[in-house]
Amino acid sequence: MTLIERQPQAIAKQAELQAFYARFIAYLDAKPRTVQTYNSALRQFFTYLATEGIQQPQRDHILAYRDNLLTRTKPTTVQAYMVAIRLFFRWTAQEGLYPDIADKIKGAKLNSKRHKRDALTAEQVRTILQAINQDSPQGRRDYAIVALMVTGGLRDIEVVQASIEDLRQGPGGTVLYIQGKGWDSKDEYISIPLPVETAIRAYLAARGELDGKAPLFASASNNSQGQRMTTRSISAIVKGHMKAAGYDSERLTAHSLRHTAGTLNLLNGGTLQETQQLLRHSNINTTMIYLHNLERAANRSEQRIAAAIF
Repeated sequence: MTLIERQPQAIAKQAELQAFYARFIAYLDAKPRTVQTYNSALRQFFTYLATEGIQQPQRDHILAYRDNLLTRTKPTTVQAYMVAIRLFFRWTAQEGLYPDIADKIKGAKLNSKRHKRDALTAEQVRTILQAINQDSPQGRRDYAIVALMVTGGLRDIEVVQASIEDLRQGPGGTVLYIQGKGWDSKDEYISIPLPVETAIRAYLAARGELDGKAPLFASASNNSQGQRMTTRSISAIVKGHMKAAGYDSERLTAHSLRHTAGTLNLLNGGTLQETQQLLRHSNINTTMIYLHNLERAANRSEQRIAAAIF
């Protein structure tokens, strides 16, 4: 019996399954969030095989699984899961355990010229910030988080990883050194505009925190008071204040603040290269999506046609 033939049976044997996953993940040398995604993807794939009674999976089975996923989940999730499956079978082939039956199988088709999240206007950002009550340390913290994310284009994980000592003096004023996506060190920084620095300093003063190693933004919940926040809590805070200001949409999330930063920078005279540096895109084609969206918004074709008809 091959290793893959044992997998449906191993669903009930969690220790064996965990050990198998650990071996695969160790090969990948992936970060925790990636490990979590791969674990979820492979567990669901093996559950599907077991449910369908498939003991010797072939290429057609993976294609059928992909089509099944497309009927019940988002294209981006399908894309991530298929990446995990392709890597898994590439590994089994390298280890001599099972043929690479997933080679060159594509995931879901995504629109590379559209973001998954919407951006806000400058007026909408002002409305959100003005609606945050700063009478408490928690309110000052939330205001500073939103202001920092929208001016610096920060991801939620970059906010979580920021420590007090990362606030430093740069060539043009105060900067925040950040640990960018996929990096293990804090080699990049963003400039902190004076209104944002004032908000951060006011929060830190109310918190009374002196240890530079402490998180820049700390949890205020009873179970984790003063500890580093999670990406989930950052996302929930931002989403909550968006809703409170009247902006409730599935396409408006904490990541929308990053898209807002890129969009507003281009709208207000920033160059494509400056926006790339602001958002820390390794490939300028990623930044080009913002420019494409703005060009489409400026295209008045529909209005000209309507004026000619009506």
